[in-house]
Amino acid sequence: MNTATSTALPSGGLSAAPAAPLRQDATVIGLVGLAHASSHFSHLLLAPLFPIFMKEFGLSFAQMGFLTTVFFAISGIGQACAGFVVDRVGARPVLFGSIVCFMLAALSGFFAHGYAGLMLVAVFAGVGNAPFHPVDFTILNQRVSAPRLGYAFSVHGLTGNLGWALAPVFLMGFGSAFGHWRHGYLAAAVLYVLVLAVLVLNRAQLRSEVVVRAPDATRGNDLAFMKLPVVWWCFGFFFLSTMTLAVVQNFSASILQAVHGASFEAATATLTAYMVAGAVGMFIGGVVATRTPMHSDRVVAWCMTAGAALMALAATGWLGGAGTMAVLAVTGFAVGVGGPSRDMMIKKATPKGATGRVYGTVYSGLDLGFAVSPLIFGVFMDRGWYSATLLAAALVLLLSVGAALGVGRRTARP
Repeated sequence: MNTATSTALPSGGLSAAPAAPLRQDATVIGLVGLAHASSHFSHLLLAPLFPIFMKEFGLSFAQMGFLTTVFFAISGIGQACAGFVVDRVGARPVLFGSIVCFMLAALSGFFAHGYAGLMLVAVFAGVGNAPFHPVDFTILNQRVSAPRLGYAFSVHGLTGNLGWALAPVFLMGFGSAFGHWRHGYLAAAVLYVLVLAVLVLNRAQLRSEVVVRAPDATRGNDLAFMKLPVVWWCFGFFFLSTMTLAVVQNFSASILQAVHGASFEAATATLTAYMVAGAVGMFIGGVVATRTPMHSDRVVAWCMTAGAALMALAATGWLGGAGTMAVLAVTGFAVGVGGPSRDMMIKKATPKGATGRVYGTVYSGLDLGFAVSPLIFGVFMDRGWYSATLLAAALVLLLSVGAALGVGRRTARP
């Protein structure tokens, strides 16, 4: 494994791996995308089966919701810590360990006979999910040629969305095909074995450099990056923007049903349309990020502003049920276009030699946003403030624009 020596944290930038053949870059991007899809798949190992668990094990909505809170709490705390491990030992062994945790989570689901078994699923999945952003971006930033990084970030976001889309269909499909929901978990465990096999067979493409500190370096240097204001501006951006995404994922279907009388199928289809439109936006956003790498913060700001405006329009209800659903779907597209530029923005803010630590800390804001948002906006929903929930989510997304511009001001070069 190659090493590099570092005693300080130079300013970040857009430097990446030297130019490499397209096939080599494509292989790295594909492998990391496969791993990222498996991570997002783990987010939904439990939620699609909540109604079944409530009926079979006699559990409440509160108990089900707590499983999700446990998952994201472990993932968020673990993500910040995992960045240090990635910088010390490399991304590859941490990645392999994460896939093993997902296998254990799926097997825990297969053997679960009550709440304790489901809690094991949440714990193992949370531990496995924690290292993914520092792992993924360490590999991409080190091994993908700079001119192709925008496309790499685009594919990374796309595969994450595909993992979300696949999980419910996969678990319910195999459960129905073999007569019991447990078989969905068994099939998921087999799927993770296959993913691990592919990654191990192509392990040479996943090697990352480890930064070795000089003998006179102090332990405090590991935390020097936390003194950089730009890191916390990045954290704030992820926290705020993810709070809005959590509202869409958790409450949009219920809002459409309550306010516009939409059917369950139509409301759920709107959420699917949001995710699909977001994926299309990420594809286009890859081109945008590649062509405007030095203005990534402005691209993000414009996209989030457009998304906030569209969501606020949906909150008014002026367009009726069908119009509101269409506007929500387009919101996903606007936010999706900004995704690759968002990752480029974080790269510019990352000091050399601290990729794992910075990405781990910054992306833990994503987990925190997912954990906190349902607690806050759930109160809105319980009080019947459905339109206000969407409007508040739009305002939070607009606040993230300020955070993105704050990052840009601190990474601007003469």
